[in-house]
Amino acid sequence: MELAHSLLLNEEAYNQLGEVQRAEFIFDWLRYLEKLLLATSRSDVREKQKTLVEQLLSLLNSSPGPPTRKLLAKNLGILYSIGDTFSVYETIDKCNDLIRSKDDSPSYLPTKLAAVVCLGSLYKKLGRILVNTFTDTVGNILKAMKSAESQGRYEIMLSLQNILNGLGAAAIPCHRDVYKAAKSCLTDRSMAVRCAAAKCLLELQKEAIFMWSTDLDSVATLCFKSFEGSNYDVRISVSKLLGTVLAKAIISKHPGAAASRQSMRRVSLEEVLELLGTGFLRGSSGFLRASGDMLKGTSSVSRDVRVGVTQAYVVFVSTLGGTWLEKNFAAFLSHILSLVSQSHPKATQTQTDAVCGRRCVSFILRATIGGLLGEKAQIAAAKDICQAIWKLKKVMDAVMSDSNVETRLGSTDVTASQHMLVCALQELGNLTYSLGTTAAPLLQDSSSDRCLERLTVLKSSPEAVTGFSFAVAALLGAVKHCPLGIPHGKGKIIMTLAEDLLCSAAQNSRLSAQRTQAGWLLIAALMTLGPAVVSHHLARVLLLWKCVFPVSPKDLETEKSRGDSFTWQVTLEGRAGALCAVKSFVSHCGDLLTGEVIQRLLPPLPCAVDLLTQLSSVLKAYGSPLKTPSLVYRQRLYELLILLPPETYEGNLCAILKELAADLTASDIQVAASAFLLPPLCHRDDLVILSPLLQETDHRFIEEQLLLGNGIACGSLEYDPYAIYEKDVLGDSVPKPLPPVLSVISSAVKLFGVVCAHVGEAQRLLILEQLLDSIKHTKGARQQVVQLHVVSSLSSFLKYLAGSKGNLGPEEMRRLAVALVMGALESPNPLLRCAAAEAWARLAQVVDDGAFTAALAQVSFDKLKSARDVVTRTGYSLALGSLHRYLGGISSSQHLNSCVGILYTLSQDSTSPDVQTWALHSLSLIIDSAGPLYHMHVEPTLSLIIMLLLNVPPTHAEVQQSLGRCLNALITTLGPELQGNTTSISTLRTSCLLGCAVMQDNPDCLVQAQAISCLQQLHMFAPRHVNLSSLVSCLCVNLCSPYLLLRRAVLACLRQLVQREAAEVSEHAVMLAKDSREELTLDANIREVGLEGALLTLLDKETDQKLCNDIKETLNHMLTSMAVDKLSFWLKLCKDVLAASADFTTVTCVDTMQEEEGDKGDDASVLTTRNDDKSYPFTNPRWATRVFAAECVCRIINQCENAHSAHFDIALAQEMKKRDSRNDFLVLHLADLIRMAFMAATDHSDQLRLSGLETLLVVIRRFAAIPEPEFPGHVILEQYQANVGAALRPAFASETPPDVTAKACQVCSAWIASGVVSDLNDLRRVHQLLVSSLTKIQAGKEALSHLYNESASTMEILAVLKAWAEVYIIAVERHKSHRQPLKTTTCSEESVRNGSYSSDGLLDLVHTDLGTLSRLWLAALQDFALLTLPSEFASQLPVEGGAFYTAETSENAKLHYYNSWALILHATALWLTSTGFVVADPDEGVSHLSRPVTPTSMCQGSSSGATVKSPEDVCTDRFHLILGISVEFLCSLRSDATMESITACLHALQALLDVPWPRSKIGSDQDLGIELLNVLHRVILTRESPSIQLASLEVVRQIICAAQEHVKEKRRSAEVDDGAAEKETLPEFGEGKDTGGLVPGKSLVFATLELCVCILVRQLPELNPKLTGSPGVKATKPQVLSEDGSRLVSAALVILSELPAVCSPEGSISILPTILYLTIGVLRETAVKLPGGQLSSTVAASLQALKGILSSPMARAEKSHTAWTDLLRSALTTVLDCWDPDGTHQELDEISLLTAITVFILSTSPEVTTIPCLQKRCIEKFKATLEIKDPVVQIKTYQLLLSIFQYPNPAVSYPYIYSLVSSIVEKLQEIDQRKPEDTTELQVFQEGIKVLEALVAIAEEQHRSQLVACLLPILISFLLDDNTLGSATSIMKSLHDFALQHLMQIGPQYSSVFKNVMASSPALKARLEAAIKGNQESVKVKIPTSKHTKNPGKNASIQLKTNFL
Repeated sequence: MELAHSLLLNEEAYNQLGEVQRAEFIFDWLRYLEKLLLATSRSDVREKQKTLVEQLLSLLNSSPGPPTRKLLAKNLGILYSIGDTFSVYETIDKCNDLIRSKDDSPSYLPTKLAAVVCLGSLYKKLGRILVNTFTDTVGNILKAMKSAESQGRYEIMLSLQNILNGLGAAAIPCHRDVYKAAKSCLTDRSMAVRCAAAKCLLELQKEAIFMWSTDLDSVATLCFKSFEGSNYDVRISVSKLLGTVLAKAIISKHPGAAASRQSMRRVSLEEVLELLGTGFLRGSSGFLRASGDMLKGTSSVSRDVRVGVTQAYVVFVSTLGGTWLEKNFAAFLSHILSLVSQSHPKATQTQTDAVCGRRCVSFILRATIGGLLGEKAQIAAAKDICQAIWKLKKVMDAVMSDSNVETRLGSTDVTASQHMLVCALQELGNLTYSLGTTAAPLLQDSSSDRCLERLTVLKSSPEAVTGFSFAVAALLGAVKHCPLGIPHGKGKIIMTLAEDLLCSAAQNSRLSAQRTQAGWLLIAALMTLGPAVVSHHLARVLLLWKCVFPVSPKDLETEKSRGDSFTWQVTLEGRAGALCAVKSFVSHCGDLLTGEVIQRLLPPLPCAVDLLTQLSSVLKAYGSPLKTPSLVYRQRLYELLILLPPETYEGNLCAILKELAADLTASDIQVAASAFLLPPLCHRDDLVILSPLLQETDHRFIEEQLLLGNGIACGSLEYDPYAIYEKDVLGDSVPKPLPPVLSVISSAVKLFGVVCAHVGEAQRLLILEQLLDSIKHTKGARQQVVQLHVVSSLSSFLKYLAGSKGNLGPEEMRRLAVALVMGALESPNPLLRCAAAEAWARLAQVVDDGAFTAALAQVSFDKLKSARDVVTRTGYSLALGSLHRYLGGISSSQHLNSCVGILYTLSQDSTSPDVQTWALHSLSLIIDSAGPLYHMHVEPTLSLIIMLLLNVPPTHAEVQQSLGRCLNALITTLGPELQGNTTSISTLRTSCLLGCAVMQDNPDCLVQAQAISCLQQLHMFAPRHVNLSSLVSCLCVNLCSPYLLLRRAVLACLRQLVQREAAEVSEHAVMLAKDSREELTLDANIREVGLEGALLTLLDKETDQKLCNDIKETLNHMLTSMAVDKLSFWLKLCKDVLAASADFTTVTCVDTMQEEEGDKGDDASVLTTRNDDKSYPFTNPRWATRVFAAECVCRIINQCENAHSAHFDIALAQEMKKRDSRNDFLVLHLADLIRMAFMAATDHSDQLRLSGLETLLVVIRRFAAIPEPEFPGHVILEQYQANVGAALRPAFASETPPDVTAKACQVCSAWIASGVVSDLNDLRRVHQLLVSSLTKIQAGKEALSHLYNESASTMEILAVLKAWAEVYIIAVERHKSHRQPLKTTTCSEESVRNGSYSSDGLLDLVHTDLGTLSRLWLAALQDFALLTLPSEFASQLPVEGGAFYTAETSENAKLHYYNSWALILHATALWLTSTGFVVADPDEGVSHLSRPVTPTSMCQGSSSGATVKSPEDVCTDRFHLILGISVEFLCSLRSDATMESITACLHALQALLDVPWPRSKIGSDQDLGIELLNVLHRVILTRESPSIQLASLEVVRQIICAAQEHVKEKRRSAEVDDGAAEKETLPEFGEGKDTGGLVPGKSLVFATLELCVCILVRQLPELNPKLTGSPGVKATKPQVLSEDGSRLVSAALVILSELPAVCSPEGSISILPTILYLTIGVLRETAVKLPGGQLSSTVAASLQALKGILSSPMARAEKSHTAWTDLLRSALTTVLDCWDPDGTHQELDEISLLTAITVFILSTSPEVTTIPCLQKRCIEKFKATLEIKDPVVQIKTYQLLLSIFQYPNPAVSYPYIYSLVSSIVEKLQEIDQRKPEDTTELQVFQEGIKVLEALVAIAEEQHRSQLVACLLPILISFLLDDNTLGSATSIMKSLHDFALQHLMQIGPQYSSVFKNVMASSPALKARLEAAIKGNQESVKVKIPTSKHTKNPGKNASIQLKTNFL
């Protein structure tokens, strides 16, 4: 193929190829040439032009296929437009000659067609240049058309379209001729020709004025004719033509020439609508011929004309646009409604016609009002519709009341205007639904109350009973769309009313039918409210159900003999209603279907089935009035049985099966309604080969009627009133039940599948034989109907069997089934063949036997080889394709070869496009089933596909669609191999891409959709080889295609592309929009708003759910990968969408804006005053789109979180922006974010308000802490406080729905808690909103709105309480941090900003309401506690519910309690802590404990009300409430428990244990403490978060403290009591009592140990002896833990060190080894050398813990003293053993270990450390350490020794002094040789001197002189003389000063020794004197300063470092 890529055709290469490859080669060259010509310079093109033209023209004769001729023509046009034009005339002549040629052979046809296409292209490109030749050309083409076949006519029409396009007004001379020709083509028998003619006329009308003036009527009539017998494509094209021409007639400005003015006339809107109306009502019969037929009443408009005209109406209005529609809405509405009015009785003469007519009218209204108007205009339109309904209702009322005069006339009047009412009401419903809460201004009162009230009042009017019960049922069905539900009480009222209607039905015969229907309808609708509501009424419903059927068969017999036709009608109505109610119950309340309920449902079933079997005899007896009721009864029973498990009616299976068989083969069914029965039984993939009507389109709603065929009515609500409460079927706004005649068949088919699978095999065989016979014994149309029903039932049976893994039965069964299916495979009905092929596949699946499958395949082979008719060949080829669909694929290559061979042949049968289509579809299924086995066939198949693609005429689009599916399947089979680089693979890849290119150029939209999905597959497997820019341009062009399936394909592809390369896709789209030479046919404006904006616009217009989801996903992917880089762009998009609604807000609620206008200032005015001249990229987006935009804003903020930190740091952002202006950061757009949140939060749509508040919340949380660089101490959000207040205020208005208020409360508390506003007066504004809501909820659950379900008010109350809780928690925290600000030396920025007054200020603000709040909080917690009780305690719950929930809605309420309890718990705990558990006034404690505001208290019994609780009891109750909730929550953490809840719960426990009283409760109740510890242990095990684990440890510490306090208290009181008695007799307190045993599960200490070990081992696994294999020391490197890890370990150590104090002396002996092991273990594992001799935080903690343990009183207590001494000695040994003699622990930090030894020496009683062996080892360690060269180690060693030397007990300190002093002295004497180099070395000497000085102080008098004598020479040796002082380093100078200073101090102290030394050593004396003299001056200055600076600093550092000693 690379050889094809040159400017001139490579003829050498071309001539070497075979026939098929040549076509490919040419096509590839032409594709390349097109790109090349545009890129080549003009001179280069001219140079080669002559040769090129010759080559291109010579190709005309090589019979090019359709895609090739199109490309060839395009290239010729481009070539002449770039190069010279002088030879163009020759080319045109040559083409004309080819067209004139007399050769009519098929082989010459492609040449002629190519010539026609070339002419079109040349004129389109060159236009006016060719003006003088065009008359001949057009004449020639038109002449050729007379003898042309359909392909020729098709190409000629398109060619003329191009010629007209190119010439524009210059073509006027030919307009009439072209018009005439196109007119004849518009009614051509080929549909493709009709479409082409419509396109040609559409082009013509641009210049041909006569089309929309003088000839307007004839154009219209012509279009109506064209609709007759049309297909979907024709209707789309012709309706576009008609709509455009009519719109043009109205808006055109006529040319002003006087001459033409006479012939012109302005066409008015009325005339145009009249014209369309004529088509709608009379079809194409026109105006003259109509009279005769119409009078006879025979002519009914064919449905396709009516549907076509309907589409034309929509095009007409869309062309004129939304603004036009707004202006002319009233006229338009009245005209549209009049189409089904009484003035045209013929249009609605039969019910079928009426239903279809109404569908069309509804479609027009929905497409125009719903599609073109913005929300504001929609509200106005809704008002107009209300007016129209009102007028119609007046007419109705007049007729109804005027009962005597001309009643008959009245009734026709009523029936006629009913259709108008139906359409108007339906559109009103649609409008209200789509507007959502924006429609609030239209609605006045609560409709359900009104209907119920009217129902009760007008019980005696049959119409009122029917009407209002329908209304209530519809409202109940709609509750599922209301997130806030309806009050529970409504259910009770409705149930009572329904019972009342059913009971009173028999009282009045005039009303009995209506009341019976209404009663059951209400009950059935009530079931949709779900189990929570229905469970309360279930018993009554089951009772009614039981009573409606006779008890025994005998009663049924007596019933039959009694009664008349009317009573039977009522009875059947009642029973059908009851069946429907039970069906509704089973489908909506599955949770209630317990065994017991099913047992109660069953008894009436056998009787219901008995009645079914007797219906025919009842019908015979009472005649035709019972026909419909009995049908309805049948259908209801079948529907119920389908839902129930078959076991429930086992006894009646055979009876039911007989009835079903009779129904399916009944003799009176005339219509074959295959279109509704079969699609569910066909495979979805197969439906695409049938009529496009079965595919999804935007016009499905009206196209459906064509699908069903003329005799059958579409579905409509009047056929089954019970459908009114059902869920909408996908995409339908209104339920569309089919007439009972059809729906009973549909249900029978479904039920047959179930029942037949459950009867015995013999029975099954009998039935199938019977059904097969019934087909044989009928003839003609009847036979088709019976066959249809029987095959459907068989399919349904096989499908059910396959699903339930059942067994078909004996051989005989297979034979029957095969015979039935084969009959259907040869049926003339294509849909039936399709269903039969699916049944064929199911049959193979159910039998699941290789031999049987092979036999089925052989049947197909034989039939296909012998048959010649289209039907058999299509049916069996599809059967062959689907055979392996459910068998896991084809495994036999022989079978595969046979299939492929046969299908290849069939797919090339060009005489029958149908055979080709089915065979190719089959081939695609085989490719899918064969998988990798197909590889050997890939190449031949691919070349077959390409050959067909290049040659199939464009008029056979269905063949090309099948080819597309084959190509798709092939690409999937090749899969990732397509990335390969081998020659064979790259050839395959090129062919695939070529195939895609051919399909992309195809005029048929569905073929283009196939091309796109093939390219999508290719892009997935071989992304580098797909040209992204051309793919993206193809996608952009089709983004707004009128074909739904093409739009879906485009978006599915886009969604995949943007996951990988969003930025590239976006750039390509914008480039394309800028470059596009011809205007992009896009409604979406990519040029301005980019692809993203175009998608948003599309999202706003699109109604298809699947598409909308794809658009949203695509946008989300684009946002995720690009929002951070294109921040401004995305934010502007969102802002434009949200701002487009701002003008609307101001219009519809002027009154609310006015009062706030003053204080809102510019914030609101920015939004309201917008210039109209500035065009907004988005016009009136719907609320759903705006909600999406608001969600996008939140997503953008989240994306920025993970990007650069400058997004949330204004100083950094501004600096980086200065550096490079392209930098863009979120924080710079804060104003826009706030503005957007404000616009959304103050909208009319509740959903948008929720999104706006959520956005505001996100903004507050993310930006609250960012400081404002220009005003230190302030934050950037502070300037927006007015906006935040204004956004929140409307949410607290009285009429706001609870969910909005709840969200606003959350934002309020977040705002107050964020600390943005420091001034109390500013805070008050938002605080005031919370106060107002608090006042509102104090009235309790009774006083809140009755519009919504009670759980909605629960939600609001809890949201308010939660918000207050959050504020209170923050206030308390701030207050705490301000009371103790000096703990940390640097005061946090926050505290500076808040100023101390505000911290208390916030608390003061809350304080005023604390009394109320605390009561409400406690009540809420009590509710929560009750609701979380397990179900077995349900009987103990209060009957009337809790403080804030009602018993009936407790299930719904639970969720709201789950969302808010945690913060309320924390706040309550803090409040109780602040009061110290003191109950202020006794009444408060008593009356308000359990129920704050409602008088009904927790105490249900009357007696308990009298008992008054003491304050102690009240406190205990509260304490246990909080503790109980916490423990319940923490011990069974659900996976969805939020971090926030767990943290809040733990903080609540901490707060609780902060005060003495609860601590005493926990301390004194050991079981409670253990329980709590176990729960905390679980939390630590299941939650990895460090913050949660730390909080848990804090609670553990508090529990241990509480236990310690308790033990101390008991010891103290015992000592006081037994003061006189002997001390020995004192009982032991604390754990372990006298024995020292700790029982796991009963011991607090044991539980704590478990928990601490868990923490320690998780951080330091080496501590676990099981892991390390030996309990002893193990050589591992010490490690530094993470900051969180260190904190956890330190906290655990603190707890461990507290434990001995909780034990008795014996108990302490049991736990001491463990505690010591763990503490020393942490020391050993984390003793890492850190720079500067610091200790790691864990080492510090373990030393601190050691000190705590060693100094425990238990070590001194007489009972435990000896044991402790032993254990402590062992511990010291362990520490000493950490220094391994073999040196494995070289990395350990000596300082840490020495410090530990020092702690032992100083903190234990002397006998632990003074035993010689240990003492010796300790001294050796010190000695060894002194030898270490590291100065830092030496400094520390000196410091530690100093503390040991100063130990008061000489037994401890002396051995060290004796052993170590000499080496210290030696070290210091080395100073002369080794001068200190830096400060650390200097410090070593200084510390050494301090040790010696301390010794001097300690020494006994007689030894002191010797020590001073040692010290002085050392100090003097540090001195410098005059000469050296000047040149000395600063270090030496410091040493000099230090020595001198100390000498000055020692001299006077020990003067005698001093004098002796001086005397004995003159050298020293001289040196000292010199130093003193030389420094006389400076000493005066320096001594005092050094005294004040050096020492205190050093001492402080020692104290800090060794404060654990």
